[in-house]
Amino acid sequence: TACRAVIVRRAEPDDEALVWTWLADEDNSKWLDFGPADELTPVAVRVMLQRPQNVMWLFAPTSATRAVGLVALSDVHRRCRTGNLWYVLGERSERGRGLTTRAVSRLMRHAFAALGLASVHAWTVEANGASIRVLERNGFRLIGRQRRCHYLDGVVVDRLLFDLVPEDHREVP
Repeated sequence: TACRAVIVRRAEPDDEALVWTWLADEDNSKWLDFGPADELTPVAVRVMLQRPQNVMWLFAPTSATRAVGLVALSDVHRRCRTGNLWYVLGERSERGRGLTTRAVSRLMRHAFAALGLASVHAWTVEANGASIRVLERNGFRLIGRQRRCHYLDGVVVDRLLFDLVPEDHREVP
């Protein structure tokens, strides 16, 4: 299937239930890590949406009436000019259409131009080929491997570490 145009908008408190539904879904949550909590709660999502060091955007195809995913920067450090990228495609029917790749591109443009970040970091589980492709298509470079740190379906696996600096970002039309 071909890439489709994407629109992004800031995630608002009214989006809390939708975002929580996506993040709590086992097909999504197994790829993520929100710290030592055993379970991500709606209250934790509300806090994430309100924290100034997080930038969270919903995205959708231009033809859609409802968001299909989330792209986010967490731990935005204004003094060091860094942030951590993560994303979730909440609607499975939209897989393989390039929407997440395009939404990440828009967020990276904002991160470098509007927020003045000098570097954005991301990680993905080594088995998550779709996520690796999103990062690579946006110009992220593999910078390392964090060994045996993520449990996926009962098996301990590695995480791949990536970073992106402004001059390496590839705009995705």
